[in-house]
Amino acid sequence: MAKKLIKPQRAAAAEDSARLCESFVRYLRTECHFSENTVTAYARDLRRFTAWLAGRRIAGLTIRDLAAYPGWLREQQLADASIARHVVSLKVFFKYLQLEGVLNDNQASLLGSQKLWQRIPTVLSPSQVDLLLTAPLAGEPLWRRDRALLESLYASGARVSELSGLKLPDLHLDERFCTCHGKGDKQRVTPLGRRACDALAAYLEKERPKLAARREAQKPNVFLSSRGGVLGRARIWELVKKYAAMAGVSAKLSPHSLRHSFATHLLAGGADLRQVQEMLGHASIATTQIYTHVDHSRLKQVHKQFHPRA
Repeated sequence: MAKKLIKPQRAAAAEDSARLCESFVRYLRTECHFSENTVTAYARDLRRFTAWLAGRRIAGLTIRDLAAYPGWLREQQLADASIARHVVSLKVFFKYLQLEGVLNDNQASLLGSQKLWQRIPTVLSPSQVDLLLTAPLAGEPLWRRDRALLESLYASGARVSELSGLKLPDLHLDERFCTCHGKGDKQRVTPLGRRACDALAAYLEKERPKLAARREAQKPNVFLSSRGGVLGRARIWELVKKYAAMAGVSAKLSPHSLRHSFATHLLAGGADLRQVQEMLGHASIATTQIYTHVDHSRLKQVHKQFHPRA
């Protein structure tokens, strides 16, 4: 008889957990006014949490139970950074449940944040950047769009979501800058180099009008898909991977690698850390400081020039 009673209890607990997660996601969207990307990330993390719960009641969890959650995430082959983010999401969720009176004690607050080794991001050399940005060959379908896309990623240091959401009024090619809408819809002005502006001008004149004409309800976004819709983040990722393979550069390359390269090359050239922080749209300078560890060439040069036993 006991086994027959367990199933309904677990099913009810699972429904209750799903309802609480939905309520939390709605709270983030309507009360906190988080960006849609942030809300989506929280929702994705909580789906994994409910899968790990397997019908257990949230209110009945102890710190010993919760301590097993990061280990389960590791078994799902998640990277350390993803596991750390899931733990943060869980803490925020439990804080919300405590504020709503669902929980008396926030057991998740006792979870230790995993000390992550700060991995050096994938960064291209200037010669590799040249190979990548010229990989879209003249005459290939939409080569002007793809070259403008790659040039813009490297010239602005923009996130993929920012470039996907870039609108025509955000571009100021005569003044060589664009307005990026970052996390939390924070706006920042990012300079664009001459080559990026030339590539964008060629695309806007010769290719984008044809793409826009393929849809009755035309999109204001700068970068359009082959069907005239918004060029999404996943497609931008695919294009970067495609041209990285064609150029013969790192297989680990991602759109974010161009953002890393942008910051690293600026610092290597002598740019101020605060200026780079502003161009990247980082809320904290601690996030920008990782790039001071990436390029050691300048330090080696200084050491060789001034150390008596270099």
